[in-house]
Amino acid sequence: MDGLERLGWNDTWAGRFAPYADAGCCPGRVCVEHRGLYHVLGADGEGTAQVSGRLRHEASGRADFPAVGDWVALTALPGAGPAVIQAVLPRANKLSRKAPGRAADEQVLAANLDTLFLVTSLNHDLNTRRIERFLAGTSLPGCRPVLLLSKRDLCIEPEAVAEDYRAVLPGVHVHPVSALTDEGLEALAPYLGAGQTVAMLGSSGVGKSTLLNRLLGRNRQAVQSIRDDDDRGRHTTTHRELIPLPQGGVLIDSPGLREFQLWDEGADVDAAFADIARLADQCSFADCSHRHEPRCAVRQAVADGVLDPERLESFFKLTKELAYLETRLDQDAQRERKERDRRIHRALNKEQRRRK
Repeated sequence: MDGLERLGWNDTWAGRFAPYADAGCCPGRVCVEHRGLYHVLGADGEGTAQVSGRLRHEASGRADFPAVGDWVALTALPGAGPAVIQAVLPRANKLSRKAPGRAADEQVLAANLDTLFLVTSLNHDLNTRRIERFLAGTSLPGCRPVLLLSKRDLCIEPEAVAEDYRAVLPGVHVHPVSALTDEGLEALAPYLGAGQTVAMLGSSGVGKSTLLNRLLGRNRQAVQSIRDDDDRGRHTTTHRELIPLPQGGVLIDSPGLREFQLWDEGADVDAAFADIARLADQCSFADCSHRHEPRCAVRQAVADGVLDPERLESFFKLTKELAYLETRLDQDAQRERKERDRRIHRALNKEQRRRK
């Protein structure tokens, strides 16, 4: 397997790259971003790169710039000096969130994934609502969501907890694992094979760095022991990075997320709450809001003890958040169109005055 295939290159990517090959570019994959500079891996080496002036000019937002995991077209081989990123190849998928802050901006965390490890720990930090949020915001085409319950050595009945999650998360593979004792790690082998790209997503201190070190077979990432006062780990990873694995695939490690706000592309609340979606099909009204309508199957399931009322409230909260975001994006798009029309109108008036 050559260098590019080890990074996930295949015939599909070769086809997307063909126009740039004809223009004399070479392919590379972004492994680290550092404030506008990128570290890129290629077939014959690695090195730094920066975006071309044209790419920068044509970008309509931060999501149009390269992200970790992107395949890019370069005008110089990595390792032969600074390279220039001429284009980002069309993405198979992208893991995004609403960027922190008031503005409705997209932040791309990783791109072109085959599997997404959603990591949470089986100690006091276990939070079902956070898991639901991660799943609702990471419905990516061609990407398998996998829930990793880390630190299983700290849980008395890890398999029982895993079965509880499997029952309410159909279609999501759930694995309790321990990076300290290696328990459960053998189940991860199918996701890490040659040409596969995996990303890890989770809060600070859930054990992502320890797990990565175990998968690598060496202590690459700094780790710290859990705190005595709240049984949580300490934040260690400081940036997103694509790392080749000895198993043949690559893994994108990322800092722990303090918040994960939904972004419209990649968000699918119904997919994360498939049990509620199935119940909704039995409601008497097709547009049932599950709040006050008669003969509501969802509310009846809560009354019968079949559906956890807190899970239903989580569904309501995430649905409302996504609807608000879509409204904000529509308003921003309208403002952009009006501003563009004003600029065009001013330019036309200026040209008419010039001709008089």
